[in-house]
Amino acid sequence: MITTRFAYKVSLMFFVVLFSCFLQAQSSKQRELESRRQNLQREIQQFATLLSQGKKEEKSITVKVEDINYKVTILQNLISVTNQQANLLTREINNNIKTISKLRDKLKILKEDYAKMIVKSYKSKSEQSKVMFLLSSTNFQQAYKRLQYIKQYANYQKEQGELIRKETLELQELNKNLVKQKESKQKLIEANRASKSRLDEELKEQKQLFASIRKDLNKYTSQIRTKRREADRLDKEIEKIIRDAIASSNAKAGKSSSSKTFALTSEGRALAANFISNKGKLPWPVERGVVKVRYGTQKSPINKSVPINSNGVRIATNKNAKVRSVFEGTVQSIIVPKNGNNTILIRHGDFFTIYKNLSKIFVKKGDKVFTKQQIGETLTNKADGETILGFLIWKDGKYQNPAYWIDNM
Repeated sequence: MITTRFAYKVSLMFFVVLFSCFLQAQSSKQRELESRRQNLQREIQQFATLLSQGKKEEKSITVKVEDINYKVTILQNLISVTNQQANLLTREINNNIKTISKLRDKLKILKEDYAKMIVKSYKSKSEQSKVMFLLSSTNFQQAYKRLQYIKQYANYQKEQGELIRKETLELQELNKNLVKQKESKQKLIEANRASKSRLDEELKEQKQLFASIRKDLNKYTSQIRTKRREADRLDKEIEKIIRDAIASSNAKAGKSSSSKTFALTSEGRALAANFISNKGKLPWPVERGVVKVRYGTQKSPINKSVPINSNGVRIATNKNAKVRSVFEGTVQSIIVPKNGNNTILIRHGDFFTIYKNLSKIFVKKGDKVFTKQQIGETLTNKADGETILGFLIWKDGKYQNPAYWIDNM
């Protein structure tokens, strides 16, 4: 009988430990999803604020399409994450229901066995019975073993009682969690319903915009290609500045000027190593903003047949937003074109960070800058009221994806 009860005890303990590990894994995933959902909600709110700031200006149809596409993408991501949360909660609820059922069954067996032990103990609890049990021993060794058995049996009763108490509390806690999980799931369902309603509205507006674009697609496509050529010209100028800086560093070090990598000083190597160690933790180049265009080749929102090669990211931010250096370094160059779209290049060892579309510049070539130091002010397009910062990271002859380097981008 004791062996059977012991087996139940071990089985129950193993089950509880296993379930606890499972719950921890589920909770970790749930926290991760909730963090992503909150970030997306903040992004939506930030973008709504930015849009409200530019309401007075009449936006071009290109900007309108970019805005609507951005909102659609963010809402779709939000709905997807919320669905994942709801599905995870459903699994947790189902697992909790199964666990509660198993715990109830096991507790029932434990309580039945415990009741039998109590009855048996009651029938033989008198001191006389215990004394007679000991005195009936054939020798001292048997008497000693019987005494130990009496003590162990009493301790086992206490342990079983304590186990039942603990598992009853565990069961009550699971029931409470189950109620909370169901409430959380309902809130997620309601939030998703609201998001889907907003998405339907945005998709309707998107459809209307595309209908307008199709009437004069060639004109808009030509505008896109013109902007792309302008961006390519600026990128080539940036690349030439970097190549010249590499050649200069190698010439000073007495190395071949044809080398494509920097000849770094010990200070430069330390700075580059420090930059690398902060990968994924660098601050944003503006205090508030949302990424409207991400890194990499992507289709134009106006004409899907026209590819757009983005060497960095385009960040929509507040009007007159101050631009900050994402890391300590030295101002390598400042590009001041005729259109006033100023660009700053900051060197960090063999890394460069590039800040485009500035209306004002607060630094000069050769200045040492520190992390988060204000280096300029973002230009606001007078035609459509958009305030966009272009941000790029360069190393070893190619541009890097800023999302890998900037915290939570």
